[in-house]
Formats: sequence, structure tokens, C-alpha cells
Amino acid sequence: MSHHPIRLEDAFLTRRDFLNRCGIGFGALGLASMLGQNALASGGTAPGPVNMDNPLAPRAPHFPAKAKRVIHIFANGGPSQVDTFDPKPALTKWHGKPLPMDLKTERKTGAAFGSPFSFQRYGQSGIEVSELFPHVAESIDDIAVIRSMTADVPNHEPSLMLMNCGDARLPRPSLGSWVTYGLGSENQNLPGFIAMCPNGYPIQESQNWQSGFLPGIYQGNYINSAHTEIDQLVEHIQNFATPRTAQRAQLDLLRQLNAQHAAKRQNEAQLEARIQSFELAYRMQLEATDAFAIAREPQAMREAYGDTVQGRQLLTARRLLERGVRFVQVWHGNGQPWDSHDDIEINHRKLARESDQAIGALLKDLKQRGMLDDTLVIWGGEFGRTPVVELPTAGANAGKVNGRDHNHHGFTMWLAGGGVRGGTVYGATDEFGFKAVEKPMHVHDLHATILALLGFDHEKLTYRHAGRDFRLTDVHGKVVRDLFV
Repeated sequence: MSHHPIRLEDAFLTRRDFLNRCGIGFGALGLASMLGQNALASGGTAPGPVNMDNPLAPRAPHFPAKAKRVIHIFANGGPSQVDTFDPKPALTKWHGKPLPMDLKTERKTGAAFGSPFSFQRYGQSGIEVSELFPHVAESIDDIAVIRSMTADVPNHEPSLMLMNCGDARLPRPSLGSWVTYGLGSENQNLPGFIAMCPNGYPIQESQNWQSGFLPGIYQGNYINSAHTEIDQLVEHIQNFATPRTAQRAQLDLLRQLNAQHAAKRQNEAQLEARIQSFELAYRMQLEATDAFAIAREPQAMREAYGDTVQGRQLLTARRLLERGVRFVQVWHGNGQPWDSHDDIEINHRKLARESDQAIGALLKDLKQRGMLDDTLVIWGGEFGRTPVVELPTAGANAGKVNGRDHNHHGFTMWLAGGGVRGGTVYGATDEFGFKAVEKPMHVHDLHATILALLGFDHEKLTYRHAGRDFRLTDVHGKVVRDLFV
């Protein structure tokens, strides 16, 4: 019989302790299921066991794959497909006339609205690209253009959630969180998933990069990329008051106390995430300072990307991927989104001017460094726009008749690198660009395809939560292998 000093805390039971000791522990098993813990009741199929001491340790996917990391360029607000990568000559011919088809639109719309932008063929593939994206077009032979994307509804909030998290309504882990959960990270001194969004949060805020019911270590780390100084980009990244040796000693003591606290609570996920965040923050102090220091890049490289927010974001993203970060989401259009209900010629031209040079430079830079082969680049928004003009209202278009409304029936996204078959056009919308009519590709199909490019069977990359195995694609999704090399 062991003896130990009487401790006051031993005289009390937490609710979790009570459930654990009653009914031979069955209450705790139920509670663990409700909380999404997999420590007491494991389930689902993962690529391999997660190292709970180091949950970001690199892990092998289900099968060999070319793509090892991701840059997701999110064009916030919904770019117009017929003004960017899906030319429609018939729309120009019908400009100003009612279209001979019934359009189910969110608001009242009017006559056909031909694109104010010209298109030109590029590369050996001869794919047509709008004058808005001449720099991106120079790499068209490395790009697969998907012209038949579909979503569920023409509203920003649910469509953002669907594109980022695979569900339009319920809180679910984001794509970046699933990827980081599946693959871990190749650099333990930086977050595995970083979301760069300038000037604050977009619509739905941090839900766009949430970890949901996955452990908190897989959540995207938000960076306000409007800033240029490291102290502003990453708050409290440097500790000027305490030497690193003293910080290490403090953190060791804190970890010991937290470990004792966690042991009594069956390794509660939120507490584990907090402990891991302390450790990561400590390790980041040196590594992040270097990763975000784009001033160390040659001047010619900085000029190639451009001295813009998007240019700095994408150059930083490349530096992060070089250092082993697994998933970087780069937002564009926050503040003034691609949501052009009016003045589409002015607004789309401005937004494209802000992003085209940087994206074009990124694609060329990755290819020159040999990184494009195993880096998957994704571009697109949450939906597209109507081929007809939005009629005047007192709302978004301020009474003007020169913009387009939301359209989820057919829109465009593109993929590059990471095992993607470049110089390819997949699917098609109707002759006016409203609805996907050839090889429709739902967002669930896109997610299944992205995971397959990274080496995952989307039906097997699951996590046990609330009594069932969840996955990014829910109960949907088919892999589009026509996009693979």
C-alpha cells in the first residue's frame, strides 16, 4: 500500500473524474465522444498514428503523391469567370439583349453583359485568358483551368464555408487543417498552416481557417499581411525582457504544471492545444523572424513579385514553403473584394492589377527552383458571377447597371503544379457562361481531387467526433483524375 502526503486537491472530483469512476468509466467514454477526443475511443482511418508529443511531426499519406505542400490563393468575393478564364463570344453578340434562357439568379437581373475585356490565346496549349491576367497567362501550360465549378448557394457566408471547410452551415475543420492533420509539417519551429489576410478578417472571420473538432494545433495561424514589420506581422514574436535561457526554464515549469493539470482531465484537447502553442511560440522566435524577412531576397526577386500587399504575401508564402510549412492560404480582395455588383470593369481591372504580377512571378519562381513539381497552387473564389447585368437596387450596386450578381451555378478555378496536368481545360459552362453543362465539378469534388493530389483517399482521411467518422468531403466527392499528369 502506497502512502503519500495528504493533498487538498485529492479530496475533490471534477465532473470528468466523476463520470470516469461511475459505471466503470462508460460515462467518460460518452463524454470523450462528445468532445471529439480520440484518446479514450479511437476511430477513423488516418495515414498513421499522430505523435501526441509532437502532433506536427511529418507523416506519410495513404499513397505516394507528387504534391507535398499547398498555396491557396483565395480571391475573396467571387471573380467573374466570363471576364477572367472563361471567354464567351456569344455573350458579346447578345450584349444588351435578353438572353434566350431562364436564369435563376439571387436578385433581379437584366440583359446580357458582354465582357469589357479581350481574351488571347497563350502557350502551346492555346488556352484563352483575359487581358486582366497577362502574367498568369505566361504560365498557362502549367495550369489546369476548371471551367465547370459549382457550389450550393449564391451567398458569401455559406459559400466561403463550403469552399474552405466542406460544409456551408456547420463548423467543420478547414482544408488547410485537414492537410496539416494528415501530413504534419516539415518544420517544427513554424506553424504547419498559415493564413495571410490583410486588414483584418474576411467574412466568417477565423472560421475560414478553423480546426473545428480537430486538435487546435492544426488551426491556421492568422497573419495580418498588410504589415511589413515582423513585430506587427506576428504579435509578441520577440521577447526583449527575458533571455531565451530564462524563457526555456519558465516554459519547462509551465509545461510541468500544465501536464499535471491535463493528466487529471484525460488530456483535454483545448488544454493540449494551449500547451503546444506555448512551445511553438517559443520555437518561432528565431525561425519566423527569418521566414518573414523578404528584405533578404535579391532586389530583382522583390521587383518581380512587385511591391504590393499581394506581392509581399506570395513572396513570403514561397519562403514559408521552403522552410517546411505545409499549407499557406493567401487572401486577396479583403476590404475591396472581387464582389463587383457595379463598376466591374474598373474594380476587376484594379484587383487583377494588384494580383496578376505576383501570381505570375510565384509560378515562375516555383518552377525555376524546382518547387512547382511538388507544390500545389490553387486560385479562385467562393463562386462566380452572372453573365447578365444586375439591375439597379438600393443595395450592393448603388443603382448602377454595370456589374454582375453572384452565381454558384458555374464558375472557374485553376490548379497548377503538384501533379496537375498543365495546359488543360476541364469542363465547360453554357454558351453564355451561366451554368456548368459539361463535366460539372462540385466543391466536394475539388476537395477530393486536392486530397488525392496530396496522396489521400478522401474517404479514409477521417476523424472520430460525436460518435461518427467525419471527413472533409462529408459523404460526397469524386476524384477528377483527368486533371492528373
